[in-house]
Amino acid sequence: MKKLLFAIVCAAAANLAVAQDLPNTQVKDVNTGKKMAFNQTIEKGKVTVVSFWATWCVPCKKEIKNISRKLADWKKEVDFNYMTMSIDEARAEGLVRTYAISQGWEFPFYIDANSDLKRSLNFQSVPFTLIIDKEGKAAWKHIGYEEGGENEVFEKVKELAKK
Repeated sequence: MKKLLFAIVCAAAANLAVAQDLPNTQVKDVNTGKKMAFNQTIEKGKVTVVSFWATWCVPCKKEIKNISRKLADWKKEVDFNYMTMSIDEARAEGLVRTYAISQGWEFPFYIDANSDLKRSLNFQSVPFTLIIDKEGKAAWKHIGYEEGGENEVFEKVKELAKK
């Protein structure tokens, strides 16, 4: 019983997502081919939403598509950044680029080809959404996607943008 209670408390604490520093793990900008530290992809002073995804992940693509459709309206209300991070293997980089271009993505998209960032952030599956606060710290995390879940993400963005 004590172990179960401890597990529940730990899970609840993880959902609170106390602000933590971002790792300097190397990722690759799929557009430019340049590698850079993940913490250098974030613009301090602005809230940033990062959608982790994979080309084989149907819910991931749906979440990004739904966010993409609403992004222009959301940005009229709150000034924030949005980017995606593929966890596909390096050999799928061309597929990631082709998919992003075919979808008309006008936001940055990166690849974590060796899953180093995924390990650094300690998550197991996608879709995984990370919101970074104005100080450049991980402030909110969410695993999975259900239709309409993007609205919860935007509510959190608005909340963090006010701070």
